[in-house]
Amino acid sequence: MRSFVAFFGRIGLSVIRNFGLISIMLASTFRAALRRPFRFRLLIKQVEFIGVSSLLVVILVGLFTGIVFQYQTYKGFHTFGMESATGMVVALAMVRELGPVLSSIMIAARCSSAIAAELGTMRVTEQIDALFAQAVNPIQYLVVPRVLAGMIATPILSFTATITGMAGGCFIGVYVQGINSYLYYENMVRLLTMSDFADGGIKALVFGVVLTIIGCTKGYNASGGALGVGVATTEAVALSCIMIIFFDMILTVILY
Repeated sequence: MRSFVAFFGRIGLSVIRNFGLISIMLASTFRAALRRPFRFRLLIKQVEFIGVSSLLVVILVGLFTGIVFQYQTYKGFHTFGMESATGMVVALAMVRELGPVLSSIMIAARCSSAIAAELGTMRVTEQIDALFAQAVNPIQYLVVPRVLAGMIATPILSFTATITGMAGGCFIGVYVQGINSYLYYENMVRLLTMSDFADGGIKALVFGVVLTIIGCTKGYNASGGALGVGVATTEAVALSCIMIIFFDMILTVILY
């Protein structure tokens, strides 16, 4: 019984500690973002790293997801003779859910881990302490450009994944499964509104903050040498993916 309580006690303390560290980092980041100097060169570099370098993998994920979802929905809709309605389902699913979530998870797997590893290495080799010694705010220099880049790049990548997913589903539906192209396009755009794209963009914006702030927090607070950097990197990816799904649930309840 004592070991059972101790196990869940450790989990509870870990959750509280992570929540506290992330909250402090988030508040410090947005406070530092409003102060000069504004490091636009570092911001552009991080946008390139998070956005441009992740473009190919996001396009592939969106394309394959749209194709798979079209095949899955076609089988069920074919039973009722409603094959042309699959375009509507694929479009809504990609815009509202699959595009933002899957693209953000892929960005987290690629970038959150890299951010945690980079900042963790700087921490254990005392490079962050050296910034303090030079009167440079490490939060402003290291964290702010990465978080702002995530806020810029993630919605753009999410929109890219959404469009490629819709294009993949459309190609399979019209040219492979033989659905009437006019009916497919009509049903695809009939129920889509700008608010759907805006809601998907809001999700992606929040996910961009989540995956970057977690990666920065884990790396910034790493300790224990190379082993500690590895642990921070692993925790950053796992926690980013969990929190993306969690915030997706919260935002879905609020927005829809």
